[in-house]
Amino acid sequence: MNFSCKDKEQIEAHGLSLAQVEQQLERFQKGFAPSDVVRAARAGDGIERLSSQMIETYCQAFEQDKDKYVLAKFVPASGAASRMFKDLYDYVDSDKSIEECPQVSELIDNIDKFAFAAVLDDKLKTQGGSLSTYLAERKYKQIVKTILQPDGLDYGQSPKALILFHDYGSQVRTALEEHLVEAANFCVNQDKHIHLHFTISPQHLDKVQSLLNEVLPRYEATFGVKYDIQLSVQKSSTDTIAVNLDNTPARDHKGRLIFRPSGHGALIENLQETSGDIVWVKNIDNVEKDALKTGDYKYKKALCGFLLTIKQKIDAILFDIESKDYSESLKQRIKDLCEKTLRVKLRCESEFENNEGYFDYVYSLLHRPVRVCSMVKNEGQPGGGPFWVGESNPRLQIVEKSQIDLSNEQYNKVFLSSTHFNPVDIVCSLTDHRGNKFELNAFVDENAGFISEKTQQSAKIKIQERPGLWNGAMAEWLTFFVETPIDYFNPVKTVNDLLKAAHRPL
Repeated sequence: MNFSCKDKEQIEAHGLSLAQVEQQLERFQKGFAPSDVVRAARAGDGIERLSSQMIETYCQAFEQDKDKYVLAKFVPASGAASRMFKDLYDYVDSDKSIEECPQVSELIDNIDKFAFAAVLDDKLKTQGGSLSTYLAERKYKQIVKTILQPDGLDYGQSPKALILFHDYGSQVRTALEEHLVEAANFCVNQDKHIHLHFTISPQHLDKVQSLLNEVLPRYEATFGVKYDIQLSVQKSSTDTIAVNLDNTPARDHKGRLIFRPSGHGALIENLQETSGDIVWVKNIDNVEKDALKTGDYKYKKALCGFLLTIKQKIDAILFDIESKDYSESLKQRIKDLCEKTLRVKLRCESEFENNEGYFDYVYSLLHRPVRVCSMVKNEGQPGGGPFWVGESNPRLQIVEKSQIDLSNEQYNKVFLSSTHFNPVDIVCSLTDHRGNKFELNAFVDENAGFISEKTQQSAKIKIQERPGLWNGAMAEWLTFFVETPIDYFNPVKTVNDLLKAAHRPL
């Protein structure tokens, strides 16, 4: 591709190299191969189902060993809440009556149950009215506009992190504050510090920092902790070039190349910078009220205990391999770990010239980040699912629907047989047996990206997303799936989700 000098300057200013952009263009030409799903992971076949006794055992393992590691929590929170209010925008931008908009009608009928009702009332009073008078006068569009627009609550352009989610009577909490509370109950280090990393859009950084400055002293006093908050943005160097439908570079009205954010897979670089050996990953909108948190905390600890139990076995084997203790007992431990725990088919020793070659192979197999992913029973929710991938030596992966060729009868059959999905509730080990942090980009499957069509200035363009954070970006990690109750999966995808039992006032 022949780029002009101005193009090259723009590419360089974006933090990208010419070679990277040319590689992206080549990807548009070739596309991404669909995922080779062999079968759906199920309870007993890739998904662990913990008994109550096992949960207690792993909770004890967590309490016993957690102080050996730096604990942290990573919360992707970059997106605006605009999708959450899509139905409200549709209502405001149309001539429809409220009776023709059932979602808006539900919101209005239950407006007093939302945690933001009081601040909404305050804002309406500055406009010369109040929530009660506007309801009585059926000024519903004015109420909705005040929720959405900058001269009101500005929720339409705010990040979900700043939306008031829960009302406790004496206080209301934003989604961000619920993560502060959650972390204080299982993610406290021995020095009483809590490491929390939020990814935020650049335009929202100041508002998020302002909220943190306001609320951190209160939560630190309540829990007797010190929060170490890390805010980061998705790097422009992870953006991808957009193309026209004929795969030529798309340009804006000024003739400049168009670059687009490459999806949540780009956050693997932000995760790399997280201060922690053991890191929980959870989306910003998946929080519940305090009444449900106790059980959720127990599972968080149990899954981490599960992770630490496996990590310690892996670490011991890696140390023994480094010491060149090539004993038969070590070989048996490796066989047991790989075949019974990791469910990895080992190559035969006879394939290698000597012991050293075999143990180098085992070392490369085990010297990887580890993740334990919560899986909940699928009741129709969108989200990636757990599958065995790869015909010759299947491995556990989280695969999105868009990665599967559903026109292929066999793949479609596998997809439809899936019983669980990924709620993005993961605990990870990011450091090896010597405490060195893994280079996470080394474990990304670059062939697991996405291509989709978007509209830019009324023209159709194609965009490319990097392998998803919990999909291809973690494809080469050691992966475990554990079934958890759906009670602890309470995402807020639309504003009316806040009316569900996990969110509404008692």
